[in-house]
Amino acid sequence: MFDDYRPNRFGPGRSAVICKHGAVATSQPLAAQVGLQILRDGGNAIDAAVATAAMLNVVEPMSTGIGGDAFMLVYRPQDGVIRGLNASGRSPYAAKLEFFTKQGLTSIPSTGSMYAVTVPGTVDGWATLLEACGTMTLADVLKPAIAHAEEGFPVSPQISLAWTESVRLLSGCPDTAKTYLTDRGAPKPGEVFYQPNLARTLRLIAEGGRDAFYRGELAEKIVRFSDENGGLFTMQDFADHASNWVEPISTNYRGYDVYEIPPNGQGIAALLALNIVEGFELQSMGHNSGESLHCLIEAMKLGFADLYQYVTDATVEDVPVAGLLSDEHTERQRRRIDLDRAHPNPIAGVPPTGSDTVYLCAVDKDRNVVSFINSIYAGFGSGLVAGDTGIMLQNRGAGFSLDPNHVNRIAPHKRTMHTIIPGMIARNGVLLVAFGVMGGQMQTQGHLQLVCNLVDFNMDVQSALDAPRFRVVEGSTITIEDGVPMNVQAELARKGHHLVPPNTFFGGGQAIFIHPEHNTLIAGSDPRRDGCAVGY
Repeated sequence: MFDDYRPNRFGPGRSAVICKHGAVATSQPLAAQVGLQILRDGGNAIDAAVATAAMLNVVEPMSTGIGGDAFMLVYRPQDGVIRGLNASGRSPYAAKLEFFTKQGLTSIPSTGSMYAVTVPGTVDGWATLLEACGTMTLADVLKPAIAHAEEGFPVSPQISLAWTESVRLLSGCPDTAKTYLTDRGAPKPGEVFYQPNLARTLRLIAEGGRDAFYRGELAEKIVRFSDENGGLFTMQDFADHASNWVEPISTNYRGYDVYEIPPNGQGIAALLALNIVEGFELQSMGHNSGESLHCLIEAMKLGFADLYQYVTDATVEDVPVAGLLSDEHTERQRRRIDLDRAHPNPIAGVPPTGSDTVYLCAVDKDRNVVSFINSIYAGFGSGLVAGDTGIMLQNRGAGFSLDPNHVNRIAPHKRTMHTIIPGMIARNGVLLVAFGVMGGQMQTQGHLQLVCNLVDFNMDVQSALDAPRFRVVEGSTITIEDGVPMNVQAELARKGHHLVPPNTFFGGGQAIFIHPEHNTLIAGSDPRRDGCAVGY
């Protein structure tokens, strides 16, 4: 059970980190160490997760921050249940469809425009999670991030590369350029970078809590910046924001319960695909064979079709979650798969009625578990920093549709369909794995492939993360990561898949397995990012 620990099966790589007391896995080593230190100092997994997320805001600013959103799945043995927290923000009250269509827009500009910015949900999410489940204060867990923002941190290689690729975006707004560029442009690997404005902002939040962000000086500065740049925000948009505890959605895949955040998250697409592929014998087909990849790709395409048709803010629109996850819908969708031919562009099914980002996970000595994802959406979000706050504002609002007939059309005080999704796996009520794969549309695809690697092919978490991946691009267009044999790729092409070169991001994942027999922790971190798993 997730315990085939053969090292380097996909080429030279890293081994899983195996430890006894606590573990943290995320995409940047300094952030992982911050979380581990919190555990060693007596904090629980919840405290460690928030401290790690705050640190990632400093050391991986293109991916995450307090200008964005977060989702969490949390398990505490004393509760015995998995809880979800939706800390995603909403559109401004003034964001009416007619406002955008009267300007002749057919889509919301994704960068350089306040139209794409939604209320940041992260700070409220951190505070809500700590108040309900943590043992430390917000001030306690923000200390490491404040210190590194103020005293500087050495930039890691993958992060430097992403930073360099974003110089043009960062140059478009004076406040952004002052915050994130030096005289030489983006920082180089090993260069020490300082964020004094962000340090001051984090200190204000440490001292004043969520109200410092949503009702005080920081909200005032963001609203003022919005007014100066054609945005729609008012102080009421911030004052009325709140995170919501939600019941996770799940499906049983070959005896394992896989949990996701419910809509407005896109995790349901991973569950839809898992339901479909459960009807195929992936194990006998072989890992990353032409047969098994074809089944996974076709199932993922059907999951995406349903996702884009039905998923939005479930508090505003009716999202048929039960119908989509029903056996009846699953069977109808499964019958649509032709084992010999790729479907060029499947449309959504009809259910019966009645996702740049960071991911981290943490487990402590008492076996509290957090699966946590935090994002500003695209790399460096909207490209807009609000004045001297150091806050990069997300562009999550670009996910809204301007089609008046679409379920995810923009409306006042509404959450858009969200790409960021944390995951968990349990069996017979015993929590086994916290996992996630970040990377926009790749997230559900990464979840599907990771779960199948663990369950169907009995991989340990590190091998399951190492394994080469596919990515559905659009229609019958796919891309396959290096490591899948050319004869397999040729077989997929014969089935009608249009393969394009793998010049894209195949996701960055993290996972921690709690061994049910030995009560040890086995942690893995994706080699596609700078990060690591650490434990003690």
